[in-house]
This record gives sequence, C-alpha cells and structure tokens, in this order.
Amino acid sequence: MDALVLAAGTAVVGAMATDAWQAARSGVVAWWRRVRPEEAEEVDAALAQVRPQVLAARQAHDAEGEGALVSDWQVRLERLLRADPRLAQELRTLLDDELTPALPAPEQARVESLVMKASASGHGRVYQAGRDQHITER
Repeated sequence: MDALVLAAGTAVVGAMATDAWQAARSGVVAWWRRVRPEEAEEVDAALAQVRPQVLAARQAHDAEGEGALVSDWQVRLERLLRADPRLAQELRTLLDDELTPALPAPEQARVESLVMKASASGHGRVYQAGRDQHITER
C-alpha cells in the first residue's frame, strides 16, 4: 500500500478522536465532493458512523479495533487513488493542510511518511535510517 494512503487513512481515523474533528471532517467531505461528488454523502455518513467506534476503541485502549478502522479507510483511499492516480497530490494536500494539523503532536509523527530509495551494485553497500544509525565494521 502506498505510504500516502497509509498516512492519510491513519490521519482520518486519528482526527476522529480530536476536538478538531468537525473541521477535519468538513475538509475530508469537501475534498471527496470535489474528486468523487457521487460518493460524498456516503463518505460523510461513514465518517459519522465510524467516529463513535474510534472513540470507544480509544477509551477501551483497543489498538486492534482502531487498527481495523484505520485499515478500512486506507483501503477506501487506495481504491480511490487506483481509479485515478492523479488524485494523489490532492490527497497529500488534504493530509498536510487539514488532517495532520488536527492531530496531537505524537500522532502527527505517526502519519508523517519517510520514503528512502537506494541502490548498490557490485560490492557496494547501502545504509539507511529514519533516525540514528550506528555502524561498526571490522
């Protein structure tokens, strides 16, 4: 699954548990209305239906249950981008401008994506890390 889809699905569900949810929800629905107007009302209803489930999962410390809800939204977003890959930039804008700012700082870090690409040939080596890296070679 694309890193953008993973981050956006996580952010949609994470934002449901915040005080900023109404603004984030409006942003999601407005975006959906622009890109798939025929699905916007269904998405709005689904968001309203899922929020109490997210709140209940958080209250019960049910990470597995919340993870299932995240997966559902990731699949929904992935289907949308597969149907029209050009929507990726708009989804990135929604994530950066509406969803991520609605999240508390620890959750913002969870949805940020890091993409690293490397290649080596012959006897070359590649070392990559998203944070600290200590390499000792002998």
